[in-house]
Amino acid sequence: MDNPDKLFNRATYIGKDGAEIQADDYDLQTPVGEERRGGRLGDMRYVIIRPENPPLRRVGSGMLEATEAAEIPEGRLSQAAYWAKRALIGVLLASAKAEHERLSKFKALPLLSSDAISSVAFATEAILINLAAAGPAHLGLTLPISLVIILLLCIVTISYRQTIPAYPNGGGSYTVARENLGKLPGLVAAAALLIDYVLNVAVCISAGVLNMVSLFPELHGSIVLLDVALVVLITLLNLRGVRESGSIFAFPTYFFVINAALLIGVGLFKAYVTGHQPIIGTFAPMQGTVFEPLTVLLVLRAFATGCSAMTGVEAISNGVPIFKKPETRNASTTLTIMAFILGTLFLGITLLAMTYGIEAHPSGNPTVVAQIALKVYSNSGPFIVLFPIFQLAVLGILALSAETSYADFPRLASLLAHDGFLPRQFSFRGDRLAFSVGIIALAVMSCILLVAFNGSTNALINLFAVGVFIAFTLSQAGMVMHWWRLRGTVKNWRRSITINGLGATTTAIVALIIASMKFLEGAWIVVLLIPLLVLTRYLLCTKGTLRPA
Repeated sequence: MDNPDKLFNRATYIGKDGAEIQADDYDLQTPVGEERRGGRLGDMRYVIIRPENPPLRRVGSGMLEATEAAEIPEGRLSQAAYWAKRALIGVLLASAKAEHERLSKFKALPLLSSDAISSVAFATEAILINLAAAGPAHLGLTLPISLVIILLLCIVTISYRQTIPAYPNGGGSYTVARENLGKLPGLVAAAALLIDYVLNVAVCISAGVLNMVSLFPELHGSIVLLDVALVVLITLLNLRGVRESGSIFAFPTYFFVINAALLIGVGLFKAYVTGHQPIIGTFAPMQGTVFEPLTVLLVLRAFATGCSAMTGVEAISNGVPIFKKPETRNASTTLTIMAFILGTLFLGITLLAMTYGIEAHPSGNPTVVAQIALKVYSNSGPFIVLFPIFQLAVLGILALSAETSYADFPRLASLLAHDGFLPRQFSFRGDRLAFSVGIIALAVMSCILLVAFNGSTNALINLFAVGVFIAFTLSQAGMVMHWWRLRGTVKNWRRSITINGLGATTTAIVALIIASMKFLEGAWIVVLLIPLLVLTRYLLCTKGTLRPA
């Protein structure tokens, strides 16, 4: 009889990583064959017994796809670990399904904007704490400072709306700076963002846990343990994939936005319609406190701390590829919606703090937003039940606002790996098509920070926001060079270069203010760490230790 191997045609095997391998059906399906005698003397039959769960299945003419059976290891211990992994992060997803893992605007907004939106829970308080050093008579400056920050938000948003269509593959500040300013500025932008993403996770998790501990004081001795446990939980959810994590984290973000908008609406109605209060209320003087004179440096320090409301604004431009088609239009629309929500809630919370004469306590307990909610909902009949609901909403948004970092840190790390500045493992997708190595690295570094700073939000927040404004500046400066190179070939290039030039100038000034005002309070760590990371990666790449993926 003929060789049974000839009964099978050549085919293309699609591996887990998407690579195509030419091989025989016979070899890939590994059927079990046996020879059997026929009914007459000399007749032979070759019977093929295919496995019940073959490791490959045909998906088209000459195309085979690996099944889950191909991934199951041998040995009881290995299989137990495999099935535990499946239970935690879900079943394997083929690379071909990456398109289906993309997000709509409704899901992408909470995934990429939770960091920025959550900042309204502490940005006004950060301004008040600094101005309180000059006495209650000057706390009214919180409103004009907030208006300047909102103006800055508008400038940055308009600038990034131009970056998104110009660089639809994501990467944000790193890609723009590298391609227009050179390799070194690109690495500075990337290092600044990576550091800020790690700090964002640590700050948000610590703030969320501290709010929970304020509701349940008996948990005070377990703050660090709760911090680490929450990081582990969010990490597992993100390892399950982009679309699934977007669905999970959508509820807390929208729940907070609705409750914050309701608080602002009820509070302003009570103040201006029924109470006829002035925009700037009366702040009670604090007894036995020695105040320092109001200086420009004090105002700048309050402004620098309040700029924490701007962290996370660049996240959407970094994550354009996770949007459904058309990616750039959906990303631009989502960026505009995010800026509108952030600006409205930030201004609303500030107005309520000014109108009701809310002062920030140095200990942070109770928080400014908690005092506002208590003032608004107390003696309000059925609205009193909204106070604990609002507190739960704040707790949820603070704890889960770390999701922005989980969405952008792994993607930025994958771009750096492709360019040879990080180990190539950062560019590989895991079983659920997420950048698993980047997600795990982010979680580990965040846990180290939380343990090192004992879960203290006040200690961590002094390191915050420096890196993001450095990245803002380099991105907008890169866009200026981008439009200059395209001058005469694109419409309205003069308007575009003016917008990005204004963005680069304003963010550079803010970056200098934040770095100088917070330098002795901890920002020096970030200021020194950024060039150290850049130098290390640059030397490793130059020596060939790291190679492009």
